[in-house]
Amino acid sequence: MAPRVPSGGIPVPVGAGTRITTVWYPAADPAQSRGVTTTTSSATAAPPRAALTPLGLFTLLLGAALPMIDFFIVNVALPTIEHDLDAPPATLEMVVAGYAVAYAVLLVLGGRLGDTFGRRRLFLWGVAGFGLTSLACGLAPGAWWLVAARVAQGAASALLLPQVLVTIHATTSGERRARAVALYGSVGGVSIVLGQVLGGVLVAADLAGTGWRAVFLVNVPVAVAGLGCALRSVPDSRAERPARADLAGTALLAAALCALLLPLTEGRAAGWPLWSVLLLCAAPLCALAFHRVERRAERTAGSPLLPPSLLASPEVRRGLLLGLPVFVGFAGWMFVTAVTLQQGLGYGALRAGLALVPMGVAQFGASMLAPRAVARFGGRAVAPAAVAHIAGLATMAATALLGPWPHLSPLALAPGLALCGIGQGLELPLYFRFLLAAIPDRLAGTGSGLAATLQQSCLAVGVATLGSLFLSLVPGAGMRGALAVVLAVQAAGLLGLMVLGLRLPGKDHV
Repeated sequence: MAPRVPSGGIPVPVGAGTRITTVWYPAADPAQSRGVTTTTSSATAAPPRAALTPLGLFTLLLGAALPMIDFFIVNVALPTIEHDLDAPPATLEMVVAGYAVAYAVLLVLGGRLGDTFGRRRLFLWGVAGFGLTSLACGLAPGAWWLVAARVAQGAASALLLPQVLVTIHATTSGERRARAVALYGSVGGVSIVLGQVLGGVLVAADLAGTGWRAVFLVNVPVAVAGLGCALRSVPDSRAERPARADLAGTALLAAALCALLLPLTEGRAAGWPLWSVLLLCAAPLCALAFHRVERRAERTAGSPLLPPSLLASPEVRRGLLLGLPVFVGFAGWMFVTAVTLQQGLGYGALRAGLALVPMGVAQFGASMLAPRAVARFGGRAVAPAAVAHIAGLATMAATALLGPWPHLSPLALAPGLALCGIGQGLELPLYFRFLLAAIPDRLAGTGSGLAATLQQSCLAVGVATLGSLFLSLVPGAGMRGALAVVLAVQAAGLLGLMVLGLRLPGKDHV
């Protein structure tokens, strides 16, 4: 079996009859694109929204971390699951793929449901569902029971995650929003480290003889605590004019994403069988049908799941473009790094997780500096973030090629990992900030789901492309040679990100 490693300016009401609008990202209105704040009066202005408290923010971030930690924590337990449940490789693959595909496919729908029924309600449903499905995973009597529970767990994650960013966006403003989005951007790096380390500790500890089941059961008390905190502290918000369900669009988007993600997730390990090729060929056809259905729904005053006019916005397209090299490169980097640490350098799961701590710490610290970077450089803060990330990749490649391979210590790897963490810590908050600032308030939930869907889809693409490149190079170039090539390819993508960053608006447009 192939090694299993991680794939992984809205209006702010301020008083009766008064509305202040601050635009951070360039808009069609020239006055707004200069960052001008305008005030208008209206007798029918919406009442002030509830502010997000520190406890509420902590609860939302905890909810965002749960699905990401779970994605990485399970990979550590896969060998034990294989032995305990006598699971064949294909079934074991589905333990990971079932969660990832259900998660990615339902994110946009989760965002739409939050717009319609209330984001607090969907967040509560998602947290409760995540806790219940974690319990089902931990009590699974067989491999296929575990697969089914993991699919349900991915669906619960898709309900809860889109509500996090859109609730932050709807209940904060100004510097508080910038700091909250920066914290949200830091969750990914911290979750990777926590998932790897916690997974190694729980499996090794074998608490009360639970073995691998502890990696799922540990979620249950956390979900219960999160549910209690959310009931007390997370404010509600929803779209002013909730849209009707778009059943045809939902079905076609799910078909397109399944046709893309299932073969990318399962195809490499299965040797790219015929079904995987056929599904990849069907994916663009499903996407084209989805686009036509959505365009017709928008033209006839329907309620498209993902309005084509949203994707036609240059600001939205630019925001999505920022995410492509970041997420594709990150997924490939995680795959390659995990294989290198555990198979090339002989690290155990726990030591491999601890080796990533410098990256997680640096990413968290850099995320906290992202608002200052935007204040100083505007959108062009993307460029120095890409430079730091490229420097980290170059340092890692030099360490592998020039160091005492295969006896590299975690300390020797720390400088390169820290630089990568700094780059990622700046890139992620900027991606979410650019994209959500370009999306209308009435579509905020859909936009949050779109941002997360792009992220999850790119993770699958990154593992399928960069991961396959790495594995194909190992027999001829050796593991460190293959590592250097993949890091160079990722750096090339980040060079494109740097060029794009230099073309973004400067601080005068913030």
